[in-house]
Amino acid sequence: MRRDKIRHCLLAATLAPLLLALMVSTAQAQQTQGAALSRPNGHYLGSLLKEPNAEAPCPPGIDPLYRADVIVTGTDMRQRPWGFAQTLRSVLVKASGDPRLKDDTRTADLAARADDLVLCFSYADLMAGIPLKDDQGTYDRPHKLTVAFDSAKIDAILARFGDKPWRGERPLIVPAIIVRGPKPPPYLLSAETPRGAEQRGAFATWAGELDMKARIPSEAELAGWGVTADRLPTDMPPSPDGETIVAGTLDWSESLPGWVGQWHCRCRGVEHSWGISGVSYDAAFRNLIGGVMLLASGNGSPD
Repeated sequence: MRRDKIRHCLLAATLAPLLLALMVSTAQAQQTQGAALSRPNGHYLGSLLKEPNAEAPCPPGIDPLYRADVIVTGTDMRQRPWGFAQTLRSVLVKASGDPRLKDDTRTADLAARADDLVLCFSYADLMAGIPLKDDQGTYDRPHKLTVAFDSAKIDAILARFGDKPWRGERPLIVPAIIVRGPKPPPYLLSAETPRGAEQRGAFATWAGELDMKARIPSEAELAGWGVTADRLPTDMPPSPDGETIVAGTLDWSESLPGWVGQWHCRCRGVEHSWGISGVSYDAAFRNLIGGVMLLASGNGSPD
């Protein structure tokens, strides 16, 4: 009996270290697995998203025509394919000078595999310097995703579309616009008017998005052209060299609802009129700028 007790004691003493080591090993494995599930590296919540490749630095001297950016959530694979697709659309429009390519069905097919055309990309944390409040903040923060595409591949795509890179001079767009918003009275979108502050910002944003230049005229310039909040002159002055003056109206419609934009300009001695309705003023400005781009690049007419 005593020998059996001794034997049991010796067996327990031998197994105890082994059991302890097994417990430690199991705990470490569980911690590692938990970290992998919470890490924003493409395996978010155990999904089957592909592990992202390490970001390589972009080479110097990339032509801005082949680079675009978009706001995404986090830096993992949840929104990266979408971001690549959106920036590809922007680059095809900027490089060709043809805004119609943005919604072209051929572009949609390419956007589904936009990663094949990417040269490099980078992220910028838009909340840099703001402390994290919880673990979710490490992967749900907004970032600006900047993507550079292979210029040779983009040029080859444009050639396949029957287009070519637009290397010509891009005009400075000068809008002379009467705005009739939901609340009267109407006003001119001038460089000084406080009522047009947000719209001036939107116009500049969309001009930059299309790699076009823009300048909002002053009250004095508009008065010199005969433009008032009540009327546009039938004959606008000719655009100076390197500029395109676009006269128009931007009216709010409750029945649509939305903004109605009507634009008119003279390009290479030919008068052009076009417009858009039932949209935000951002979309209306994009329509104006895109129309000038289409004319200046020689890709067509917005009429």
